[in-house]
Amino acid sequence: MGKVLRVSFPIAETGFDPQAAGDAYSNYVNRHIFDALYTYDYLARPYKLVPNIAVALPDISANGKTWTIRIKPGIYFADDPAFKGKKRELTAADYAFAWKRVLDPKMRSNAFQIFDGKFAGADALVEAAKKTGKFDYDAPLEGLQAIDRYTLRLKLNYPSYELLTDLTTPATAAVAREVVAAYGDASSWVMANPVGTGPYRLAQWRRGQKIVLEANPSYREVFYPDSTDPADRAILAKMRGRKLPLIGRVEISVIDESNPRLLAFEGRELDYLEVPIDLIWNVLDPGNKLKARFVQAGVTMGRGTQPALNYTYFNMEDPVVGGYTNDKIALRRAVAMAYNTEEEIRIVRQGQGEPATQPIPPPVTGHNPKFSGFIKYDPAGAKALLDKFGYVDRDGDGWRDLPDGRPLVLNIASPPSALQRQYDELWKKSMDAVGLRIYFVKQKWPDLLKMARLGQLQMWTLGNISITPEGFQFLGLLYGPHSGFSNLSRFNLPEFNRLYDQARQLPDTPERTQLFHQMSKLVAAYAPWRLDAFRYETVIVQPWVLDLNRKAAK
Repeated sequence: MGKVLRVSFPIAETGFDPQAAGDAYSNYVNRHIFDALYTYDYLARPYKLVPNIAVALPDISANGKTWTIRIKPGIYFADDPAFKGKKRELTAADYAFAWKRVLDPKMRSNAFQIFDGKFAGADALVEAAKKTGKFDYDAPLEGLQAIDRYTLRLKLNYPSYELLTDLTTPATAAVAREVVAAYGDASSWVMANPVGTGPYRLAQWRRGQKIVLEANPSYREVFYPDSTDPADRAILAKMRGRKLPLIGRVEISVIDESNPRLLAFEGRELDYLEVPIDLIWNVLDPGNKLKARFVQAGVTMGRGTQPALNYTYFNMEDPVVGGYTNDKIALRRAVAMAYNTEEEIRIVRQGQGEPATQPIPPPVTGHNPKFSGFIKYDPAGAKALLDKFGYVDRDGDGWRDLPDGRPLVLNIASPPSALQRQYDELWKKSMDAVGLRIYFVKQKWPDLLKMARLGQLQMWTLGNISITPEGFQFLGLLYGPHSGFSNLSRFNLPEFNRLYDQARQLPDTPERTQLFHQMSKLVAAYAPWRLDAFRYETVIVQPWVLDLNRKAAK
């Protein structure tokens, strides 16, 4: 417990409220402060979903609409002044409260899509809250009830086949109502005072600089997991029967720039590192082998394709790039044709990715390896398309104008970093080549996220990574009713919404995959996103970190 794990984030966190946080880095922390009902056995192959706080997997009725979930008694929140000196036991009501927070319109939860439309009677409560400005947390809700201290009863509007995997995510973790009452801001967010039942608690936080976690002394008895895999015998010989967490302190440094991150690892100041893509060949030799100096130092490596997608979204409510008419679609498609994604992958990403073909990346359900909605680099075609729809230079200043003669100005959000400047340069070069004027909105990443949720950005290049095996989380980013929540592009196409509603009532079957395929075709046709890359990830690990990535490398 005297040991310290030292890691880095390349992007600043937004905060530590599991229902409010919408970025991966904040949720990497939330996952260890808060407890979801279920988790995964990471030593199993394939990964196996197992109970965490729940006693067992849900008891589900024959029609799939009624779920009964029992939680373990005797689990306590970390000590906090909000509890007025008393030990506070975790109860089923804490999960019910947390999930209502996701539904509360004032929260604008990025996880809204998890529960949207699922609980019987919830839509009426949500609509009432939109009118009054206040969600009634005490109103009876047929679809979400704590029927006793340790039992949740869910009544769903339809069988939800992806809900169980969603119940492994930080957004569905329990929070205590007293903590929200004590520390919540005007939106009821509790970003700076996380109080959970997980293995760690927040010890120190300097925004955008450093996060320190310490082992939670109130943490229940959880032991290193067992495994039947013969390959795990050596690590189990060291770890079997040991109480978790094994490490007393985790120090997370936010290091925006690539060079300092890699230098910190080489200087033995970080215990493992996701290698920055712009420095990949400082670490690897041709053939993707570790350079000799790392091998000699005992460093090991894990490498693979992330279950992730990078894309540029267009704000579909923006007066310049938004809209569903042919001229607006043509403008978005021309922007995508003019941007040299192949050069981005080859030069900026140093070959660490491949062109994205659809909204759903390869490792998750619903990916169709035979479909490609990727728009290839074609500046001549982009010019012809712009000319055809009246985006021409009307005043002779060298820049294309809107069909009505007003200036055509593109604005793309961009956080400040040396790597991001390379993307900016490629955007400028690509747009200049077809006569499109582009400016860059430079802000820190958390500030850009706030602006995006409010619809204040015209374009922004983002990455989303899968946190469950389900492809729904990517399609949910384009579902109309999620606009302003997870749907930052505010894409709202009735046909897409109808297919999404159909698909989420089906299990992972060829029928559902076909609906996913139809939705991908609509995204390709209307172009609310410019598909960018499926990215490769390389993680290097110091020799004193035991067995961190042996199976990850597989």
